[in-house]
Amino acid sequence: MSAHENKAEILKWASQDGEFRRKPSSFRKFISKEAGAEYPPEKGRYHLYISWACPWAHRTAIVRALKGLQGVIGLSVVDWYLGELGWKFSTPEETPGSTIDPLHHASHLRELYFRMNPDYEGRFTVPVLWDKKTDTLVNNESSEIIRMLNEEFDDFVDDKFKGVTFYPKSLRKDIDELNEWVYDTVNNGVYKAGFATKQEVYETHVINLFKSLDRLEGILEKSTGPYIFGDVLTEADIRLYTTIVRFDPVYVQHFKCNIGTIRHNYPQLHKWLRHLYWDIPQFKETTNFEHIKKHYTKSHRQINPFGITPVGPIPDIEPK
Repeated sequence: MSAHENKAEILKWASQDGEFRRKPSSFRKFISKEAGAEYPPEKGRYHLYISWACPWAHRTAIVRALKGLQGVIGLSVVDWYLGELGWKFSTPEETPGSTIDPLHHASHLRELYFRMNPDYEGRFTVPVLWDKKTDTLVNNESSEIIRMLNEEFDDFVDDKFKGVTFYPKSLRKDIDELNEWVYDTVNNGVYKAGFATKQEVYETHVINLFKSLDRLEGILEKSTGPYIFGDVLTEADIRLYTTIVRFDPVYVQHFKCNIGTIRHNYPQLHKWLRHLYWDIPQFKETTNFEHIKKHYTKSHRQINPFGITPVGPIPDIEPK
């Protein structure tokens, strides 16, 4: 399939059997402090492309902010609209919250992928971690990018951020185990339900989703602190947050995940969500409900043909 033909595939989500299957990320190089690394950490060398709307990209923006990397790694934000050419760049005047591409002056994110491979046939996803020095796409897998931001740039941040980790050694096994089922049934589970094109496929995934929300509710109920693992904020909280903050405003209606809502049916998750949003500035500052709601409802025309964005719920997130 040529790059031109790939254009028509961008908005095709489900397979013939009605299942949505997320394709693995294509670029998986690492920034590392190890001697002789191909991509060593340097201040000002790397640039992060994200969407405020995308939960996977949102993870990386949160960690960048929590680690105080704003002056170390640049940031560009695509428009909330995802069309046949993929994510596009807009000026802040055209779409508040968006930016242009300062490195290549690209009109669409796809141009960065084609710089790497003119015959690239995968999806043009965010986040993208770019190396300005070699003009190379280093990595587009969010779970790996957040680990790099967490671990590799401590030499360039203020003292208060040095040593701050969201993947502590004592909890790594527990974090990895939780991340695995949360990714499959919650982070990606909402998409499996929402993009399903057969009734039985949808029902299987939406039921599994809510079983996992019940499981998370129980974990938080037993937690000794405000986070999943007690008093320690970890990447497990960060990875879950970007799905749960979108749940009531988008996933309940748009992806038909309506067995319950966070605010009415999950008191522990609701408390946990509001603590992150209202008490830790980096979560609120990176959460753009306008981009989130408009992206899903106006980009997914096969689900919402007229592109109507629901007004509610009001408010997008409830006060503490």
